[in-house]
Amino acid sequence: MIKKIFVLVCISSLIYLQSCKTNQVETIELNNWKFNLGDDMNWAQLGFDDSKWKEIKTNDYWENQGYVGYDGYAWYRIKFILPSALKNNAYYKDSIQFVLGKVDDTDEAFLNGKLIGQNGKTIKEDGSNAEKEWIGKNNTYNIDRRYVLKSDDSRLIWDKENILTVRANDHYLNGGMIGPKQFISMVDIKDYISFDIFGAGFSNPKINSLSKSITITNIHPSDELSGSLKIEIFKVETGEKNFEETKDVQLPSKGKAQVDFSFTADQTTWNNIKYIYTEKKSGKSFTLTQDVPYILTPKPGEEPKINGARVFGAHPGKELQYTIAATGIRPMTFEVSHLPKGLVLDTVIGQIKGKVADKGEYKVVLKAKNAKGLAERELKIIIGDKLALTPPMGWNSWNCWGLSVDDTKVKAAADQMKASGLADHGWTFINMDDGWEAPKRAKNGDMEANEKFPDMTKLSDYVHSKGLKLGIYSSPGPKTCGGYIGSYEHELQDAKTYVKWGVDYLKYDWCSYSDIAPKEIAQYYNVDWFAAKKNLGKSLSDFQKPYFVMRDALAKVDRDIIFSLCQYGWAYVWEWGGEADGNSWRTTGDIEDTWKSLSNIGFKQDICAPYAKPGNWNDPDMLIVGWVGWGPTLHTTRLTASEQYTHISLWAMLSAPLLLGCDLTRLDDFTLNLLTNDEVIDIDQDPLGKEALPAVKADGYQIWVKELEDGSKALGMFYLSDNVMTITVNFSEIKVDGTVKIRNVWRQKDLGSFANKFDAKVPSHGVVLVKITM
Repeated sequence: MIKKIFVLVCISSLIYLQSCKTNQVETIELNNWKFNLGDDMNWAQLGFDDSKWKEIKTNDYWENQGYVGYDGYAWYRIKFILPSALKNNAYYKDSIQFVLGKVDDTDEAFLNGKLIGQNGKTIKEDGSNAEKEWIGKNNTYNIDRRYVLKSDDSRLIWDKENILTVRANDHYLNGGMIGPKQFISMVDIKDYISFDIFGAGFSNPKINSLSKSITITNIHPSDELSGSLKIEIFKVETGEKNFEETKDVQLPSKGKAQVDFSFTADQTTWNNIKYIYTEKKSGKSFTLTQDVPYILTPKPGEEPKINGARVFGAHPGKELQYTIAATGIRPMTFEVSHLPKGLVLDTVIGQIKGKVADKGEYKVVLKAKNAKGLAERELKIIIGDKLALTPPMGWNSWNCWGLSVDDTKVKAAADQMKASGLADHGWTFINMDDGWEAPKRAKNGDMEANEKFPDMTKLSDYVHSKGLKLGIYSSPGPKTCGGYIGSYEHELQDAKTYVKWGVDYLKYDWCSYSDIAPKEIAQYYNVDWFAAKKNLGKSLSDFQKPYFVMRDALAKVDRDIIFSLCQYGWAYVWEWGGEADGNSWRTTGDIEDTWKSLSNIGFKQDICAPYAKPGNWNDPDMLIVGWVGWGPTLHTTRLTASEQYTHISLWAMLSAPLLLGCDLTRLDDFTLNLLTNDEVIDIDQDPLGKEALPAVKADGYQIWVKELEDGSKALGMFYLSDNVMTITVNFSEIKVDGTVKIRNVWRQKDLGSFANKFDAKVPSHGVVLVKITM
C-alpha cells in the first residue's frame, strides 16, 4: 500500500531545466511513435502508409520491447501539426530545433522525406553497414540528437501535417531511440543558456554550513544576456522556506558567469534547492532543482570498534592477508587470540599475514585497544577452496580516471583510503583498471607496464604497507577495451607476472575476445539476458572458454588472486561463473551516474539472486558516488542525495562487490558518511551470503528483503517516483509473523516494536533501510 503526502516543493529525480509555463505554445511533445524493422527509404516520405506499423516507446531500447537480439536498421515515424504560433510567440524567431534524445548507435533524421541531420555514418559508400563506426572516438550512441533548421526552411510545413522519421542503425548490443523525451521548439533563450550545478559540488568545511558555486554559460554568438538568479531552499516534508537570496547575473555573448552563495541547513533533514533564473529583456524564467546532501549516520565514537568482514577465506599453503578494520581514536594496538599455525600479526597496522598448511575453520578473536577502551570480535578464517567469502570492497580507477590512470593516482587512492578512514570500515582493494599496460611485451613474452607505472613491485609494496591490497586489469583478447595489450595466449605467463608484482585481484574484461571467439556467438552479444531465456547450445562453451583458461592459470600460481569476470552479463554468466572460479561476475553493461542507469541495473538483479553465495557474487558494476568522470575531467555525481542512498542500500542488499569509482582525494562529508555506515556495510558483508529478493514490485515503489545470518531480515523500501511518499509494509508480504523489533539502519536508531505492518516516509528515488529482528 502506498499513500501520497502533499508537499509544497517538488523533488526531481534528475535536475531539470524548463521554461516557465504560459498559455503560449512553446513546445510540441513527440509521443506515440510508430516503428518497423528493416530498411526502405520510401518510409521517410510524407505519403507512406504506416498504419500497420506498431507503436513503440522512445525512452528505452527496442530489445526491451520485444525485439531481442536484433541488430541492423529500424525506422521510427511520427506525424504532427507544426503551428505557426510556435514561431510567432517565440522571443527568437529565426530557428527551430528537433530534439530527439539519444539513438543507439547511429541515425539519420528526415523531415517530410528530406534529410535534416545525422550522427554517425549509418552506411558506407558501398551500401554496407558501417559496422565499427560507433567504436572508440567515433562513437555516437551517447550524443544528444539536436537538429536545427531556419524557420523559413522549405522542409517545414507550417500549420499543416508533417512527418518526422528516424532511420536508426544498431551495430552492437542494445539499439534504438532511448530518450529522454523528444520534442520540437523554437531555439530560444533557454537553449543558449546552460547551468552547471554539478561541477563544483557542495563545499562543507563545517557540517551543516555549506557553500555552492554555479556556472552559467551563454552560447549566443552576439547577444549579451542580463538577468537574475533567485536561490530558494525549502524543507521538503513541510515546504517551509529557510533560505532565499537573489543574485544579478550578466552573461556576455559566448561567455560565462559564476554565482557563489553560502547557507546553513540542517543536514539531518531533507532540503531542496530551487534555482530560478529570469532573463530581464524577454522576461523568461527557467527553474532547476537540486537536493541538499543530507547526512543520516552518526559519526563513529572515540572508543574502539571492530568492523568489516566476519569471515575470511584463503587457500591452503598460500599467502593470507587480512587487515583488522577498526574505528576509534589513534594510537590503537591490535591483538589476536587463537591464531592458527603459520600466521602472525602486525600489531601496529593490525594485519594478519602468513600461510596455513591445512584446510579447516579457525575461529580467532580480534582485539583493538586505545585510550578509550578495548573491543573484541570473532573472525572465522576458513582455509579451503574459496576466496572472497564476502563481497570484495575497495576502489577501482576507471570511473574517475579512465585511461589517464597512473602510478601517482593509484598511490593517492591508497593514501586516502587510509587517511579518510575508509579502511577502518573494511574498504581494502586498490584496483588499477585499463591503461597501465606497455605498448608491447618483453622479448620473453612477459607483460610489462608503461611509463606511467615505473615499478609495479614498488607500487604493490606501497599499497600493502598500508594494510591494503592491489588489483589489476586485463582482457582475454589480444587487446583491452582501451586498445592496450591483453592476455590472449599468455594467460599463465601473465598470472605469474601478477604473482611477481604482488597482485591480489584481477578484473578480466571480455573486450576484443569478440575477435577471437567463433563468429556464431555474435548473435548473442546484444541479447537482453534479464528478459529472455535462449538456448545457447554449444555457444555456451565459447562464452565460458576464456574465463576457464585464466581460471586454470590462476590455480597454478602460488598466490591467492581474486578473479573478477567482466563480460557484461552475457550467456547467463551467473549460472556458470562459479564453475570458472569467478569470485564475482558482471551482470550488466557499464553503469553511468544517472538515475535511469542505476535503476535499470539495480532493480533487475533478482534474476541473478539464486546464484549468489560466499565466494561467488553477482556484480552490478561499480559505485557512482563522489567525483567521477571517466578521466581526466571529473564532476560530482549526477545522482541526487536520495539516489545515492538508494544506490548504496540496494548494492548492500544485493550482496554486491562494493568498488568505489570516485576520486578519493575529493571526498566530502556527505560521501564519506555515505560510505562508512557499518550497519549498512554489514548487510552487504553478511556471512550467509544471500542476495535480497523483491517481496513487492508495485507501481512506483518496491520492497526488497534479505535474509541475514543471525535470523533477522534487512528490508529496503524503495520509492521510484517523484515527491515524498509513505510506504506501508504489510508483514504478510515479507513472511513475518507477530511483533518484531525494527531498527533504522542508516540512522542507526531503534524504532521500536511493530505488529502486522510498518509505515515509513520515503523521498523521491530514495530508500528507508531497516533491520527486522523477530
